Amino acid sequence: MSKRRIKKIAIIGSGIMGSGIACHFANIGVDVLLLDIVPRELNAKEQAKGLTLEDKVVRNRLVNEALTASLKSKPSPIYSQSFANRITTGNLEDDIAKVKDADWIMEVVVERLDIKQQVFEKLEKHRKPGTLITSNTSGIPIKFMSEGRSEDFQKHFCGTHFFNPARYLKLFEIIPGPKTDASVLDFLNGYGEQFLGKTSVIAKDTPAFIGNRIGIFSIQSLFHAVKDLDLTIEEVDKLSGPVIGRPKSATFRTVDVVGLDTLVHVANGIRENCKDDERLELFELPDFINTMMENNWLGSKTGQGFYKKTVSSEGKKEILSLDLNTLEYRSAKRAKFATLELTKTIDNVTDRFKVLVKGKDKAGEFYRKSFAALFAYVSNRIPEITDELYKIDDAMKAGFGWQHGPFQIWDAIGVEKGIEMMKAEGLAPADWVHDMIASGSDSFYSITDGASYFYDIPTKQQEKIPGQDSFIILDNIRKTTEVFKNSGVSVQDLGDGILNVEFQSKMNTIGGDVLAGLNKAMDMAEKDFAGLVVGNQGPNFSVGANIGMIFMMAAEQEYDELNAAIKYFQDTMMRMRYSSIPTISAPHGMALGGGCEISLHADKIVAAAETYMGLVEFGVGVIPGGGGSKEMALRASDTFRKGDVQLNTLQEYFLTIGMAKVSTSAYEAFDLGLMQQGKDVVVVNKDRQIAVAKAHAKLMADAGYTQPVKRTDVKVLGKQALGMFMVGTDSMKDSKYISDHDMKIANKLAYVMAGGDLSEPTLVSEQYLLDLEREAFLSLCTERKTLERIQHMLTKGKPLRN
Repeated sequence: MSKRRIKKIAIIGSGIMGSGIACHFANIGVDVLLLDIVPRELNAKEQAKGLTLEDKVVRNRLVNEALTASLKSKPSPIYSQSFANRITTGNLEDDIAKVKDADWIMEVVVERLDIKQQVFEKLEKHRKPGTLITSNTSGIPIKFMSEGRSEDFQKHFCGTHFFNPARYLKLFEIIPGPKTDASVLDFLNGYGEQFLGKTSVIAKDTPAFIGNRIGIFSIQSLFHAVKDLDLTIEEVDKLSGPVIGRPKSATFRTVDVVGLDTLVHVANGIRENCKDDERLELFELPDFINTMMENNWLGSKTGQGFYKKTVSSEGKKEILSLDLNTLEYRSAKRAKFATLELTKTIDNVTDRFKVLVKGKDKAGEFYRKSFAALFAYVSNRIPEITDELYKIDDAMKAGFGWQHGPFQIWDAIGVEKGIEMMKAEGLAPADWVHDMIASGSDSFYSITDGASYFYDIPTKQQEKIPGQDSFIILDNIRKTTEVFKNSGVSVQDLGDGILNVEFQSKMNTIGGDVLAGLNKAMDMAEKDFAGLVVGNQGPNFSVGANIGMIFMMAAEQEYDELNAAIKYFQDTMMRMRYSSIPTISAPHGMALGGGCEISLHADKIVAAAETYMGLVEFGVGVIPGGGGSKEMALRASDTFRKGDVQLNTLQEYFLTIGMAKVSTSAYEAFDLGLMQQGKDVVVVNKDRQIAVAKAHAKLMADAGYTQPVKRTDVKVLGKQALGMFMVGTDSMKDSKYISDHDMKIANKLAYVMAGGDLSEPTLVSEQYLLDLEREAFLSLCTERKTLERIQHMLTKGKPLRN
């Protein structure tokens, strides 16, 4: 990457997209100038206050209201609300000259070419030469936007298409203009990956670029198939969701969230501008879509789309579904298919595809038709929209949340089988696919020495996918680097003396097999290696302890076995803390309960920015029993000051557990005391996380890591704190904020974090607190209410509060 640095960005346009992008740049520490137009008239509130159009508060109203709305939206566009201080707002009349200080100017105004060109004309008067200038457009040809601009402008101009919401969707399409300098494209490609945490894809300047061209085709194809196969929207969403590695929102719920009007706009753009597209007829809108547009049934933004939330006269909430035959809303119908039943025992999504396309029912027919159409379409888009097939897969995974791209799915089914499915539908792949088979390649991808390769059409051979050197992809290295495996973990040698222990249980829950594997990994690392990383690349780091096991032991009153299991967990956590080698935890996604406790006891946390960490045991009627309660008391002790502040500090840590707080980002985990400033670090690009964690482990080992001395200096406040907590819980129960059982759980936690009923503040050991914690945990497991909560969690999938 070049030495270009982005210290300040100017974003022009503060709508949903502009504000979201501004927040994400603030997320990564960039100074943001967010500008929008000046209102043309006063609103009622401004008139009532006697303001005029010349008042600054009025002139900046649109930008400030848009940013405020964005910051209040859920899911939040910003890692921490304090990061909003990095955004300065203004308007395009008073503040446009400030863009001269920006290293990057990004236009995010309405999707009209004439307006964009007017904005660029104004910006060029103030932009300093060499400044990057880009447009976040979803489909307007880049070649038209910079017409008439200076040579320097055109050299540094291109499209940079973020997907909404900018924080969460990883696709970052970069679309060159006719005169864009290659160094600009190289910089943005690297910057998107390293700093913005995105999957950068350089696309050709074709309608809808890569992501939306394939994504909208896929949705439009299903719109037509739903009638041909006589499927309900619930059935399509069942078939096109998590079972094939797609988001829970699947097809129709996704359209409701994005907005039907947005989809129609892109589909119409493709239909009007891609006359040579061999499947152009699929971009024609079905009658039911036209009717929905006429009725303004656009989805979540209008309160109804394919689904509609209702509340009955009795106050009962219900989600109704649209019947595509009658176009009337009705109660949801359960979708069930024999083919899907065959995949219930297949955890690996890749292994399901072959089973799904062999189905004898309507589901099997759906998969054969939809995959055949998709495979044929993507093969024929090369070289139209990109020269490299992996970019199509990258775009679909990063922009639409698909676990596997079209060519990866095709590989999983088999290239020849995919062609056979196409023939049955009267379709054909592009000629290059037959050339690939003739050349001796029977797959689009391969793995060699831990690196991913793709079939390169011009050279007719497998070429290494660029940009992998910063990543460690566990799927690629597991077969050749695995040094230990049991039913719960796989341990790999990452090289340079560092081991990685990867959880492989269902949802990465922590049971005896995982703890045994973690201990085995520490045995191996202490004997023959230099450091240990605890990390995986599943959807979540760990959702916590195996509560099913806890329930069975508690229900059978096997308290000795339960005590031994909890002590084993505690001892494993203490071993992580006091190992002779550095231990690094690499949490991402959900890191809850036991998953959080593992991270709390590592020498360092290298967290993905999207890490949702918390001690959530209160929800199932217990306190953290794997060292979490002890650890929060210890961390409070380390921050104590004189006087009453000690009680206030302890109370904050107590409430983090008592309210089952979960961070909405890794940065918020610092605020909750779950991560520590100056020690733990955040990685914006999750793909880099294992590599960064390995680097930290090696750095600590090379610096001369010394085994820590066990702590015996934890200050606990005894009766002073215990009394404060109990008065608080009693007051909350009297006010009916909590139940009797909630108060019992809270008082047990209070006893642990206060260090018991000691008569005065005392220094105690970690083991002293662990023993209190385990005793409290076990006593709560004897409670009927606790067993009811755990059973409800196991059957319903969510905590019960009573």
